[in-house]
Amino acid sequence: MPEDKSRISRVTRSKQTAKDSYDKMSAWYDMLSGSSEKKFRDVGLQKLAVQQGERVLEIGFGTGHVCLALAQSVGETGKVYGLDISEGMLSVAQARLHKAGLSGRVELKLGDAAQLPFEDDFFDAVFSSFTLELFDTPEIPIVLQECKRALKPGGRLCVVAMSKSETPGLMLRLYEWAHEKFPNAIDCRPIYVRQATEQAGFQAIETIEMPMWGLPVEIVLSKKAG
Repeated sequence: MPEDKSRISRVTRSKQTAKDSYDKMSAWYDMLSGSSEKKFRDVGLQKLAVQQGERVLEIGFGTGHVCLALAQSVGETGKVYGLDISEGMLSVAQARLHKAGLSGRVELKLGDAAQLPFEDDFFDAVFSSFTLELFDTPEIPIVLQECKRALKPGGRLCVVAMSKSETPGLMLRLYEWAHEKFPNAIDCRPIYVRQATEQAGFQAIETIEMPMWGLPVEIVLSKKAG
């Protein structure tokens, strides 16, 4: 039987394994991935266009660069919340925010985005970059439904993620092979970003595709109906 190239690979490593891995990487994560991810995060933030006074959530805040940018955008009257599974990342992000003098505008929590610890209709906007593709395939719609629940009617969602292609090039095929062979080391994989958000009931506003080392990245801005 021929290989189904449209199939999304599963994430087989446990969340505890992921937590342990990111705890270990937290001190040097910026050296490994920070610069390569920055331009994609920046485009996503530009499209999300957070305004002063808004209440915003970042899922997978990592070392805190986006939370810092969001804290500057919301101003003194807004509030930024962040969620991540890694205590190591939490420590690095808190130190970054404290150094910038913006800790008072940001509340960081440890937790799982499949069970957001926030009320319904709480946020004006949600941002996630290079995080949704870390969840196993059955959990992706759960995470997106949680985002939808926590967003106000008309609230915006911006997802930046590695993108699955119906006709994958060589780099994408090699990356997916490496993910399946070494799931703990290569723990994320490309997904159908816009399709996933639309299936969760979001209305797509804009989609941007950009290459990263020969791998496709999708930046999808959507909104919650209402």
